[in-house]
Amino acid sequence: MTKSVHMSSSSSSFLHSHNIPLAFWYFSILPFSLKFHSFSFPLLFFFFSTTTTLFSFFLFNFSMKLKGLGAGLISVWLSGFLLIALSFYGTLLLSPSLHNPSFSSDSSVSPRITIFTALHDSSSSFDSQAIHSWLALSSQVKVVLFTQHNNNSSLTDTFGSRLLLDSTVDFTFLGTPFLHSMLARTEAYASDIAVLIDPHTLLLPDFISALNYADHELDRDWLLVSSSVNFPRFPFHWDQTGRFWRQYNGKRVRFGELQKMISLRSLQSNSSEGSNMIMAWNNVDSPLHCGVLPPFLYQRGTHNQWIVNEALSCERRFVFDATSTISSVSIGNAERKYDTRSWEYIGNSHLGKLYGSLSKSYALPKLLKCNKRYILVTPSDGFRTREKISACISRSKSRILKLDPVQKDQALPPLKLPYDLESLLPLVADKNRTVVLSVAGFSYKDMLMSWVCRARRLAVPNFLVCALDDETYQFAIFQGLPVFFDPYAPKNISFNDCHFGSKCFQRVTKVKSRTVLRILKMGYNVLLSDVDVYWFRNPLPLLHSFGPSVLVAQSDEYNTTVPINRPRRLNSGFYFARSDEPTIVAMEKVVKHAATSGLSEQPSFYDTLCGEGGVHRVGNDRCVEPETNLSVHFLDRDLFPNGAYGDIWLKEDVRGECEKKHCYVLHNNWISGRLKKLERQMMKGLWDYDASMRMCV
Repeated sequence: MTKSVHMSSSSSSFLHSHNIPLAFWYFSILPFSLKFHSFSFPLLFFFFSTTTTLFSFFLFNFSMKLKGLGAGLISVWLSGFLLIALSFYGTLLLSPSLHNPSFSSDSSVSPRITIFTALHDSSSSFDSQAIHSWLALSSQVKVVLFTQHNNNSSLTDTFGSRLLLDSTVDFTFLGTPFLHSMLARTEAYASDIAVLIDPHTLLLPDFISALNYADHELDRDWLLVSSSVNFPRFPFHWDQTGRFWRQYNGKRVRFGELQKMISLRSLQSNSSEGSNMIMAWNNVDSPLHCGVLPPFLYQRGTHNQWIVNEALSCERRFVFDATSTISSVSIGNAERKYDTRSWEYIGNSHLGKLYGSLSKSYALPKLLKCNKRYILVTPSDGFRTREKISACISRSKSRILKLDPVQKDQALPPLKLPYDLESLLPLVADKNRTVVLSVAGFSYKDMLMSWVCRARRLAVPNFLVCALDDETYQFAIFQGLPVFFDPYAPKNISFNDCHFGSKCFQRVTKVKSRTVLRILKMGYNVLLSDVDVYWFRNPLPLLHSFGPSVLVAQSDEYNTTVPINRPRRLNSGFYFARSDEPTIVAMEKVVKHAATSGLSEQPSFYDTLCGEGGVHRVGNDRCVEPETNLSVHFLDRDLFPNGAYGDIWLKEDVRGECEKKHCYVLHNNWISGRLKKLERQMMKGLWDYDASMRMCV
């Protein structure tokens, strides 16, 4: 006891002999050591131990000087309380490094994560398992499925409000989604992190850990990429609770077992190609790269490499490969069922060759996990750094993302659809065996796309495009249109001077009637619509109601006080013809008449069906062709106005005026020149295509 008192007395005299107490010195340097606690745990432990001892000596010495037992007890109680508080404070500061030394920021708030994908077959069990695995990652995860049909109640009933169906992106006529449209749509969803993933890819919990690392530790915008291991058949399934993977005998499979199986599979197969790549990025309002994304078809090759290369060359984001730290499984061979669509892959290859910097090759920084810590290894790291983590690098070599550059001088097969007119018709025709036909040359490609976008908006998928030149044919393929090339189309079509009345116009219009006749003879009804006809409503139900042996056409008459079936007022830019004998015979006569005429096909329509001078007119809105008894009905101009009727195009609000009249369509004719047509339609807000982005708006 004497020794203890003596020691306390010595300590007291030592402390009193200094202007700054030693205990205060320890507390002054303590925050400095805590700041670097993840790098100097032994030093930190020394400070805590020494400080605690000094506190004990100081308080005990102080208590001995107090008079009475009560004061001594109070001092002991205060000593214990301060020691507990100090220990608790130190534990709070140490706990992040004990759990994961790489995290130093507050990770208590989980980021909102939105996973985007597009389904081709929503009934697939693989898709269902993949979605289960995504939603099980975190309550902060929601899934957006891009689909052509957003009324799939089976999916929404199964997964609830965390699954959203979005049908606003662009698809090809065969149902393949466009990547550029999908990425543009991701910006419409409020999220901290966006993920783009193959619909057949399963994710395990370490995916969230990697995202949390990137979200909390990287001090700039980033793009994470990772490749999945392919399994032709995954030997596990979700249990009924949707929380665990189980073998088919019912035994639960733990996360560690799945990781080992994935690692073993990656060693056995070359399964880290870029075709099954996962992309995740923060700051979803900021673009992934500089420039414009070409109209790549999703999951048809090339686009993953293209985006990574462009993001690296742009230097707007930090791009890194997290393949070795993320456990993901791609079920089946998704490309196998698209072997018959090789032209889609060829199209993406052409786009990759035409645009961007795919000829360059980059080495990506890699996210590794070493001794339970995340570390980033870059190609510029020195020898000593790599030597320290050589074991981790060696283990990760079996799983890296392989991105092969596309050579700019590489020869590619010509881009061509494996369909001609005859094979396209059954693919696009509706249940009534009806197609909507439009004929266009390259000078009208943007107006063609605005017309197509409007048809898609109105849910009219049964359209067909006849290309007058190879440029239009190639353009239409890249835009995902059902297109065929007319080998008999006139050559040397003028770009700007193929307007009404010109020799070019006369030659082009005769292609339309010939093509319509071919389709009628194949047993399909045809609604021919020029690309300068703007649709407000789907007119097909009304046009079908006129019945057989009736050709229904727009009137080109603008005078409101005269009959609409006056001579040569039949507009051959918008008419509906049925595939019946009277119509086919009458159309043969029109085509024959036009072939020997020095005018366009429009006068041939009227003179053949209504007679020269209108001798076969019936009433104010009909004609009857005497040999076939085909009836020609001129459509109500309030519902189907031409470009000069009622001065509608001169109105301030053209859309409002047409909606007031309940218009089905409005023709942008009675104006000379392509550029004037374009300007008028755009200025009046009747335009549905962004030519700079190559997507519908």
